[in-house]
Amino acid sequence: MRDSYTIKAKKEGMRARSAYKLVQLNRKYKLVGSNDDVLDLGCWPGGWLVALTKITKGKVVGVDLNEIQPVNGVEFIKADVFKFKINEVFDVVISDMAPKTTGIHELDCERSIDLAEAALSIAKKNLKPGGNFLVKVFQGKGFDDFLKSIKKCFAFVKTTKPEASRKRSKEIYVIGFKLKSQCKL
Repeated sequence: MRDSYTIKAKKEGMRARSAYKLVQLNRKYKLVGSNDDVLDLGCWPGGWLVALTKITKGKVVGVDLNEIQPVNGVEFIKADVFKFKINEVFDVVISDMAPKTTGIHELDCERSIDLAEAALSIAKKNLKPGGNFLVKVFQGKGFDDFLKSIKKCFAFVKTTKPEASRKRSKEIYVIGFKLKSQCKL
């Protein structure tokens, strides 16, 4: 399927249409500052990493199970987020991870929540107090409980769907602003 964002991404070297989701969310909510260090979980194929190099001069680290084509100025770590550990802190942790979908809505949502919870766990360990968190998750069973767990850890939480998301998609983005120090693991 070739929609306008796919065509634009190819033309602008963004690797994936999803880069515009991050660009739009950052423009609207100011998640990533010009000098922020950012950890991108589930970074394949690298579209968000390319976008981040245009947003911040800070350190950018991408993590994924799949190898990516190198991105100038970005560190890549091949790892499973369920086992991932890094001894660094970041201003922002982001995740656009999605499970391989089966077409079974409940199962896909459950797997999406598992990935989002892994991302939240990493954020609690590796975000600076006051840091921001962005995670994609599929709406369905378990979403409300996941949202409650984020609300306990961040001063302000917002759910949103950027214009670049496909209308039929069940994805939604949850933004946690300002990690509370009591949630730091």
